[in-house]
Amino acid sequence: MTGEDAPRRYFRQLLAGSDFARDDPVARQMANYVYALGDRSSGEAVLVDPAYDPEELVALLEEDSMALVGAVVTHYHADHAGGALGPTAIRGVAELLEARDVPVYAQASEVAWLARSTGLPERAFRPCEPGEVLRVGALAVTLVHTPGHTPGSQCLLVGDLLCTGDTLFLSGCGRTDLPGGDPDELYESLTRRLAPLPDGTRVFPGHAYDAAPSGRLGTLRRENPVLAPLDRHAWRAAFAPKRTGRG
Repeated sequence: MTGEDAPRRYFRQLLAGSDFARDDPVARQMANYVYALGDRSSGEAVLVDPAYDPEELVALLEEDSMALVGAVVTHYHADHAGGALGPTAIRGVAELLEARDVPVYAQASEVAWLARSTGLPERAFRPCEPGEVLRVGALAVTLVHTPGHTPGSQCLLVGDLLCTGDTLFLSGCGRTDLPGGDPDELYESLTRRLAPLPDGTRVFPGHAYDAAPSGRLGTLRRENPVLAPLDRHAWRAAFAPKRTGRG
């Protein structure tokens, strides 16, 4: 969809523990965002990182007269895809697939990690390549591979909207000290793979860590230190190997 088609675009930013899963203390603590993307004309939508209460998320779509046709996972961590988070089991794509038989899209390099995290077989996921475009009705969703937080982390670009998962927050970025994290790859993702996007791109992160729910990429380039024009060695010294953010 181009800019003139934007009224057809269906988009919702849903905060776990507030907009849904209100009785879940883990959801309130983790403050994850789930996104719904779709085409109003076709009535088709996908859910991005449908964790905590996937059935309620499907019901919210249906209240908007939208039908679920797939899910997209930004990365394998349990607060985004479901699975074990310490002693807590988070409901996610496994439970979603019990309720709806839909494809679950992930970067090919993340599929093995997702299988281990969720307990699902690898065949439950639809592997995608960097830059692949998903069609949801007439809506074009470009999957931007942004490794670093995890090997197969990805952002979703829909027109001027960018859902960044835990790759980029409004202040800071995803940590690289968990299994699969790589600060050099995250540096490349932040400074090179996202660099071609225009300043007007609206960034929608994977967690509500800031007062605002979203921000313009141009503003983040000026105010978010992880996007400062540092060389790799200076960036590493500033943000790695210590924790580089939350998520």
